[in-house]
Amino acid sequence: MQSVYKYRFSRRTIYMSIVYLAVFALLGWALYHLYEGGYLSAWFTSFIVALIALMALSIPRKIVVSEDRVEVRCLLDITEIRRDEIASVRRVETRRMKWFFPIFGGYGFFGYYGHFIDLRRLDRVKIYASEWRNFVEITNIYEDRLYVSCTEADRLVAELTPPGGNRPDEDDVEEEDDVENDENEPEEAHPGKENAEKGLPERESGRNDETRPEAEGAAPEKNRENPKNRPE
Repeated sequence: MQSVYKYRFSRRTIYMSIVYLAVFALLGWALYHLYEGGYLSAWFTSFIVALIALMALSIPRKIVVSEDRVEVRCLLDITEIRRDEIASVRRVETRRMKWFFPIFGGYGFFGYYGHFIDLRRLDRVKIYASEWRNFVEITNIYEDRLYVSCTEADRLVAELTPPGGNRPDEDDVEEEDDVENDENEPEEAHPGKENAEKGLPERESGRNDETRPEAEGAAPEKNRENPKNRPE
């Protein structure tokens, strides 16, 4: 039995694709009129057509999950991973994807696909996404990472998670180390707490210490007799 997850283009992807097409058309029109009959306009037209055709090969269409493999089907290309080679599957927040930059592939032209570099880990990864959100990371036993976008990301993760659970990720290990370091940090000494443990009264604040002598010194002056009222 197969499960199919279809790609859906976001508005941002559609707008960026329209901008790409408009720029290509404008440059082609400008070169045609500036260099009419020249080789430059013909070369540019051929280059743009070849580039669009090459990028169209990897525009993602759908994800097909079968009993033994996962297939990312593009217009004219298929990327597959055997399920018994999957080490971990997890959702990825969009803010983590800010470190990814394209090396060879498309960015915004009907999706995000091809080879990208992860500047945080200095690693090369593959991405097949129709929108820059709802990412799912699939890592195999060879440490190769594949990122796909899916509107049903939670369902895809639940279906592809290995029976024995995910292998710990580097980010998960770092978070656990941070938590352990926070728990092992010594607590700051509190004088009131130490006095309470020893059965001693807590020391009053400095404000009370400063005002107490004044109050004690004011009492005798208030009770002192006025020399005019003394009997002669």
